[in-house]
Amino acid sequence: MSDSNGRKDLRMPDDGEVFAVVTNMLGANRVQVRCMDGTERTARIPGRMQKRIWIREDDVVLVEPWDWQDEKADVVWRYEKQDADQLRREGHIRQ
Repeated sequence: MSDSNGRKDLRMPDDGEVFAVVTNMLGANRVQVRCMDGTERTARIPGRMQKRIWIREDDVVLVEPWDWQDEKADVVWRYEKQDADQLRREGHIRQ
């Protein structure tokens, strides 16, 4: 699913989802993230992702902030390094 100049169609945020960069690993399946809406949040890695996807500091992820507690969120997607670079080039993520 890439075109002639190497651009891939990437998963974009749905309603209520925000791009975020992992800033700190907290342990117990939790990470600290800096969201692109300007909020620092504690994000939870759901069980379906824990064993299949390794999340490290500086990874770009999609998070879904909790309705009832805005400083917390769930990680819903992790981007590969080249996909994250593409998002930065296209201006979706600022460092």
